[in-house]
Amino acid sequence: MSKVMIAGVGMTPFGKHLSTGLRALAVAAIDEALADAGIPAADVERIFFGNAAAGIVTQQEMIRGQIALRYHALLGTPLINIENACASGGSALSLAYEAVAGGRAEVILVVGAEKLNHEDKSRPFNALRGATDIEEIGESIPGEVSTNSILMDYYAGEAQSYLDRYQASPYDFALVAVKNRKHAAENPLAHLRKPQTAEEVMAARMIVSPLSLPMCSPTTDGAAAIVVCSEAYARRLNKPLIEIIGSKIGAPGKGDKHSPVWGAAAAAYREAGVGPHDMDLIELHDAAAPAELLQYGEIGLCEPDQAHHLLRSGATALGGKHPVNLSGGLLSRGHPLGATGCAQVAELYTQLCGRAGKRQVPDAKLGMAVNGGGWLDNTYALAVATILQKVN
Repeated sequence: MSKVMIAGVGMTPFGKHLSTGLRALAVAAIDEALADAGIPAADVERIFFGNAAAGIVTQQEMIRGQIALRYHALLGTPLINIENACASGGSALSLAYEAVAGGRAEVILVVGAEKLNHEDKSRPFNALRGATDIEEIGESIPGEVSTNSILMDYYAGEAQSYLDRYQASPYDFALVAVKNRKHAAENPLAHLRKPQTAEEVMAARMIVSPLSLPMCSPTTDGAAAIVVCSEAYARRLNKPLIEIIGSKIGAPGKGDKHSPVWGAAAAAYREAGVGPHDMDLIELHDAAAPAELLQYGEIGLCEPDQAHHLLRSGATALGGKHPVNLSGGLLSRGHPLGATGCAQVAELYTQLCGRAGKRQVPDAKLGMAVNGGGWLDNTYALAVATILQKVN
């Protein structure tokens, strides 16, 4: 296998962009990524375009990436659309990594883009129903106005189970939201940046008990793009060398390690030759606050019953031993489904290049992103773990 590098990244501000379409979001992120890498569009040999929900939210199906790039210089570049629930972006990146590592292409552009906000507020929530088994939950009722994501019902169940098993408190979930908002306050691209207190989180509107609104990721629009390339190509660019040293997709397992995060992380560690405690920073899939705590155990940072204690110690905050979700995470950076996996890796790249400003981890050399997708049998339908390393 050949070494695989990231040459540049681009990302739009995440937020509510009712007047901005998917095409404009994608193009803005792509143009920034190409400029960051300092390469022409003509050098891109293939595009992997990650999107989860456009077929329902905007009714653009089947050729989403081709439509997004219809008037761009990249038009005519071979493009593959990747739909894999909330892990569409992470899956697209993993496929690009494998293609470059296998010598099938020298430069691949990975794009994650999502337009969730719509005048019809039911559309994004109806789209999220498709992230689980429709035969089991039933189709949405025509004319019915959905106001919440069904996934929050599942996360609420996970949250209550965590509380029951480990004698934790809902206050611990509030602490996750507070930590990640504090990080987002230093991220100019984050959706939610106003600092909040744990008391404010606890007093906020209840979505599904025990989860209040700030414990749930917002409905977000945005795009992120990543230029993936061979080592030889990257060395010609005279830029920091940031290598993808592992990228693995996991499926649900059995027993205590049912979540696909266990398998994806373990496989990525084996491929990269590193472990969880080697990481200088980590981006986790905190679509709801309890998910971050669960993933502390699933990636091996601590025993599953010690996650809330690790959080309380400050180890996962900026300045701690294992800072998590310095971008603000899904809770505050935002969660535009198909863009999330790319945004996570863009944060790692930004940190490893030393460009993260006030949220910068000093001398960061190694980082991991975990991107979950869909919901099946009480866990994610898949997970993608990606590890980046700064090359000396």
